Amino acid sequence: MKTRLVLLLGLLMALSLVGAPTVAAHGPWHSKSLPSQIDLPNGFQPEGITKGRGNTFYVGSLADGAIWKGNFRTGTGRILVPGVSGQVAVGTEYDWRRGRLWVAGGPTGLVRVYNARSGKLLETYDFGPGGFLNDLVATRKAVYVTDSVNQQLDVIPLSHGGKLPSPSAAFKLPLTGDIQYAAGFNANGIVAKSGWLILVQSITGQLFRVNPRTGNAREIELRGTLDVTNGDGLELHGRTLYVVRNASNLVAVLKLGWALRSARWVKDLTSSPGKLDFPTTGAFALNQLWVVNARFTTPPTPTTPYWITKLPAKK
Repeated sequence: MKTRLVLLLGLLMALSLVGAPTVAAHGPWHSKSLPSQIDLPNGFQPEGITKGRGNTFYVGSLADGAIWKGNFRTGTGRILVPGVSGQVAVGTEYDWRRGRLWVAGGPTGLVRVYNARSGKLLETYDFGPGGFLNDLVATRKAVYVTDSVNQQLDVIPLSHGGKLPSPSAAFKLPLTGDIQYAAGFNANGIVAKSGWLILVQSITGQLFRVNPRTGNAREIELRGTLDVTNGDGLELHGRTLYVVRNASNLVAVLKLGWALRSARWVKDLTSSPGKLDFPTTGAFALNQLWVVNARFTTPPTPTTPYWITKLPAKK
């Protein structure tokens, strides 16, 4: 989506973060007591969200790379990582095996990794200019990062002992097979399942199963829908795949087939007018899908409101 790339780059020019998070209603845990909306700081410009331990989650800012840590049950939160001028946070990924938070840096070419509890910066990996590092997934063996401009995955290998590798160990893995990049935004959201990677190509609306060792991509046959154009973030819960379709203002719910060769459309999740505004990514928690609204069609200002919308993912 070429227009989205332009909007993203335009958003990065507004590098201010002001305002305090508002507190949403809360109560004893059951679905009706959960906040229907979680407010983020005004001017935050969110894009990525990831679930942490328990009811915690993390949201990154396009404006300055800040990280906001919140609680799904209470709707409250705080800034964990302060913003820095020139930094960008697009996709975020919590690695529950090691308690780390990984952040893709969009056009900066950087991937940063933090201690998810303290917010301490642990390491930075530089994949160079000329790409757009969009989303990432952490597996037992590596962190895989999508590049929406260059037909490749950026890879950070991980050791069994948990020690972070040297930045020199990171490498680029070409994507081959069925996937063909076009003008606009290509590989976007990514998840891992049964030893494979699954990614969505935004501009074409295709899903692919990718071999993480070779980069060979095979198209996943979609049944019940023609495509998932505008596919952005992916969220996986069992064999249910949620595809956040940003400009479409909805989330496609798919059931993955045998060996990830096909995916059957089940339904679309949406909300009342105004509740979804260019959603980009989602996180599954407490039997709900929590979706970040990036509001890319709204000019960003220091006072522009941003929020997370709760969608009932299970009945």
